[in-house]
Amino acid sequence: MDTTAPAEPGPDADTGTADRTEPSDQRSGTYWDDGLIARRVTEAAAAAEQAAAVEPRASSPQTVMPPAYDGPLRSRLDALRELVGLSRTRLDGRTLAEAGRVLDEAAARRRLSGQHTVVALAGATGSGKSQLFNALAGVPISETGVRRPTTAAPIACSWSDGAASLIDRLGIPPRLRRRPVQSPEAEAQLRGLVLVDLPDHDSAAVQHREQVDRVLRLVDAVIWVVDPEKYADAVLHERYLRPLAGHAEVMFVVLNQIDRLPGEAGDLVLDDLRRLLDEDGIALGEYGEPGCTVLPLSALTGDGVGELREALGRFVAERGAAARRISADVDSAAAGLRPLYATRQRAGLSEEAREEFASRLAEAVGATAAGEAAERAWQRNASRACGTPWLRLWRWYLDRREPPTGRLPLRARAEEEATARQRVEQAVRTVSDRATAGLPAPWAQAVREAALRGSQGLPEALDELAARAGLPPGRPPRPGWWPAAVLAQAAMTLLQVAGGVWLVGQIVGVLSPNLGVPVLLMVIGIVGGPLVEWTSRLAARGPARRYGQEAERRLREAAAGCGRARVLDPVAAELLRYREVREQYARVAGAGFAVR
Repeated sequence: MDTTAPAEPGPDADTGTADRTEPSDQRSGTYWDDGLIARRVTEAAAAAEQAAAVEPRASSPQTVMPPAYDGPLRSRLDALRELVGLSRTRLDGRTLAEAGRVLDEAAARRRLSGQHTVVALAGATGSGKSQLFNALAGVPISETGVRRPTTAAPIACSWSDGAASLIDRLGIPPRLRRRPVQSPEAEAQLRGLVLVDLPDHDSAAVQHREQVDRVLRLVDAVIWVVDPEKYADAVLHERYLRPLAGHAEVMFVVLNQIDRLPGEAGDLVLDDLRRLLDEDGIALGEYGEPGCTVLPLSALTGDGVGELREALGRFVAERGAAARRISADVDSAAAGLRPLYATRQRAGLSEEAREEFASRLAEAVGATAAGEAAERAWQRNASRACGTPWLRLWRWYLDRREPPTGRLPLRARAEEEATARQRVEQAVRTVSDRATAGLPAPWAQAVREAALRGSQGLPEALDELAARAGLPPGRPPRPGWWPAAVLAQAAMTLLQVAGGVWLVGQIVGVLSPNLGVPVLLMVIGIVGGPLVEWTSRLAARGPARRYGQEAERRLREAAAGCGRARVLDPVAAELLRYREVREQYARVAGAGFAVR
């Protein structure tokens, strides 16, 4: 803890502390581009700081070089943007909020300087992060002390010019922007670094925790400062480290206050810290592999601070932290969206499901019965055309004597319509269940809604099709042998009439007696007429069957076309949209996600 008494404020020094709100910068006459040098100085450093504050650097227009997003990252961002656009009508805004935030932050960061790396210092109460902040800056910028919480607002320290817009994005006012001690070696080593000291993440003040959460979403990297007492704190691991496990490449974890650990205790605590980080799923950057850097140090004595400064220098010099942070954010957003796009099986309607749906609709519309009715109608027409006149007359007489059936056909018709409607509803439910098998809940709901919308009015449409596409108007077509059969039946009838007239003439004495010929003619006519009718029936079976099958086929095709237009096509459109967004999600998630 810093116990050095503050020096008298100079004309350009800020006399307030980090948690004060009075506009001390209004009383200062000279500014750095990114703020004042420091608030509190020691007796030894006061002259150097004052000289640095009085000598502002010449401000010259600088070209902002945005961070370099490589091709894969740009492709993933484009896919995420397309994914969000395609999913807005199917998913609620809260579900897509994180993905939208990542896109907004990636675009905002892309417009700012890529020559600077914004690193936040985060830690619990009493972890010594402000002391470490001062040690890295070389001057006591952030207030330290026994009072908790000490840091009430984020403080930024920039090692080079041109970072004002980045700090503006963090919402840090000019009065809380500082410069490190003027040292060519330090500036060369950490050029491009913007270090931000955050309030305590476990502060009793809610607004402090909210500021921590807000700034952590915006920085390029974070240094987590833990101490031997709170390094295993559940709040730290469950609320921050574990959810940010995918950001290991832009994280440092430093074990501060190792000067308080005697002997080998420091190594034991450091090993236990690495174990906890491993359990959190954080990859450790050991043996040259990418991951989180874990270092022990003491901000009070300076042990290990040099190693951290060197690691930070290498990290900042790479100029890749911003892109890695955005890539990790995209990974996190993709992981959160995975349950909404990942399926256990291949999504879609199989040909078997389509055929089953068409068969159910054909059954509901009575295609088989219509075909059988068409076959019977053809056979009846053949019997009327090729049958004996006496048998046709008898059938006509029976039809005239048949009593009316009253209301029974109406009741049967109503029952048939109710049964057909139930069959249609069952067919729609079955095909929607087949189509949604394995789909994530939002997309399954969208498919069901599309099927339900299409099923409205489907029974009525099928009834209309049945009336229009069932039996064709007029009589069934006649094959070429029908005229011959009709002539033969007419000849048999004429033989019967001729034989009968001949016999009557003989009986009344008009004709000479000769029973053989008229009887033979009558026998030939009587036997030949039914024989011609029976032969015609046999010959009519094939054409009648084909006629019935054709009528059934037409009705089945009409029912299938109606069901396809009203139900299957909307369902297929929803499944196609899902496949499109799934392909975009595969691009967002990267090579580890396979599209089925």
